[in-house]
Amino acid sequence: MSSQATPTLRLTGIGASPGVAVGHAFILDRKRIRTPKLRLADAEVEPERMRMKTAIDLSDRQLAELKDQITRTEGSDHALILEAHRLMLHDPMLVDEVNRLIVEDRINAEWAVRRTARKIKHLFDNIPDEYFRERRSDVDYVADRIIRNLMGQVVDEEVEVPAEAIVVAHDLPPADAAMMARSGRVAGFVTDLGGQTSHTAIVARARETPAVVGAGRASEQISPGDLVAMDGTRGVVLVNPSEDQLALFREEQRRYQESEQLALATKEQPAVSTDGFRIRLNGNMEFLEEIPSLLAHGAEGIGLYRTEFMFLDRKTAPTEEEHYRAYKQVLEAMGGRPVTIRTLDLGGDKVPGKTKHEKEPNPAMGLRAIRYCLSNRELFRVQLRALLRASVHGNMRLMFPLICGVSELREARSELEACRTALGRAGVPVGKRFPVGIMVETPSAATIADRLAQEADFFSIGTNDLIQYALAIDRQNREVAYLYRPLHLSVLRMIQGIVTAAKSANIPVSMCGEMAGDPLFTLVLLAMGFDELSMTSGQIPVVKRLMRRVSRHEAVEMLQGAMELTTAEEIERYVRMEMDRRFSGPEGSLLSGGHDVEPGPL
Repeated sequence: MSSQATPTLRLTGIGASPGVAVGHAFILDRKRIRTPKLRLADAEVEPERMRMKTAIDLSDRQLAELKDQITRTEGSDHALILEAHRLMLHDPMLVDEVNRLIVEDRINAEWAVRRTARKIKHLFDNIPDEYFRERRSDVDYVADRIIRNLMGQVVDEEVEVPAEAIVVAHDLPPADAAMMARSGRVAGFVTDLGGQTSHTAIVARARETPAVVGAGRASEQISPGDLVAMDGTRGVVLVNPSEDQLALFREEQRRYQESEQLALATKEQPAVSTDGFRIRLNGNMEFLEEIPSLLAHGAEGIGLYRTEFMFLDRKTAPTEEEHYRAYKQVLEAMGGRPVTIRTLDLGGDKVPGKTKHEKEPNPAMGLRAIRYCLSNRELFRVQLRALLRASVHGNMRLMFPLICGVSELREARSELEACRTALGRAGVPVGKRFPVGIMVETPSAATIADRLAQEADFFSIGTNDLIQYALAIDRQNREVAYLYRPLHLSVLRMIQGIVTAAKSANIPVSMCGEMAGDPLFTLVLLAMGFDELSMTSGQIPVVKRLMRRVSRHEAVEMLQGAMELTTAEEIERYVRMEMDRRFSGPEGSLLSGGHDVEPGPL
């Protein structure tokens, strides 16, 4: 479709996988099927239950075949998601409730499945962890599969995607996303639903395919064949752009590709300022498949390995052997580079096999992370034993999340040492002693950072929670999300205090929250004196390039000027102005949110 035929439409969503892409829209119609609603006669109840059992068995076989296919071509990481779907098929929460509705309410299986799925999804609504909140979509994927099989419809239909297409969908099942990304024909993904941790986002980042998710009604507003220009970093989608807009997107695409090529050419070069200050740039990861991309972009290690994925949609908690195998694979894949593994950071409402507690009114401040682990010692010990065993396979560092005081750190370290002693007595090999650090992500920990630094081997600042708690806002609440300001003076002072405490105690200090990878904050963090920053793979080359073009002395002067100001708006304006002044030209487009690729409002 000509870019002049239809007025340009601008859509905004969530930048889930970095990169710029231009291509024609391929609309994947995976809309939910219409669910028939029927009342059953008494004699139809038992046959209906058998029909439901048959549909579940068929769904299980289909998922097993898909899992085998993806394992052969993609490896085991995305296949784990399909295994989780198989477990959901047989979860009593689903099966027993569907059978109850068939028997007691006398309704057909399709209607019962849809009602049960809606009920289960509501349980996810108040979960503070974004990754697990996104698993609501898994419930829909499983329910739709069962319903399609009940109705005799085609499931897992192969789709031929045109070369360089922008795939647009309401949402993408993990199998579809993985298979289409693997084909190499997809230029980018745009979905109505999803967040940074949705399956589409995870697959796209692993495959380095630009993606914008959570784009509202994109699948309804974009027509097949429309020319689409998308920015997977800023979450911007232009439909049928003008010639001027398209030219700017093409230039942005050229710059991004140039930056990627430079990243491959300079991946071994250190992130060092012009006056010699060195910062290690590490990667954040969840799945083994993300490691090749991290290494290709110059990651010097893993600064945050999230282990929560192992608890995804299971009826039982992962075994010690499952933990051990996962950590062993990552440590070996990193070839001696440091790997910082964070222990479980979840609330009890999401740990399988445990009694569900009464819904907490404020889960973000409830029994979660290290608090939950110290309240459920055996589950904690299973993970610690596996970590100790895996430590023989690489350069491991261990990190406890949501530490609020010295007593929690002491308790957690005591459990670690007890596990080490028990394994030694049993003759189980464990690695040499490794660094044990903490996530500093609460105001209480920031305030007593000097005391914590006496007992922790390193600090890693988790800015996502630290900023949220410090400013008393819920980032998921749209009414107050605008108040989330990393450059708020109180946040800057808090971070500076944490770094100072670490330096005084002579322990390393890093940052692994979203702030670490945002180019706008690079000079602020350089000035503060961080030893390490950890981010997604696509952010590493940009941060490195900026860092290698300035002196730390300049960065310190800029930070001093910023902290003489008072409001977050003033500080942000000043920092942006200083960054633009230093990096005008090609580097200017690297600054997150600093420039629009469109030539003005539409």
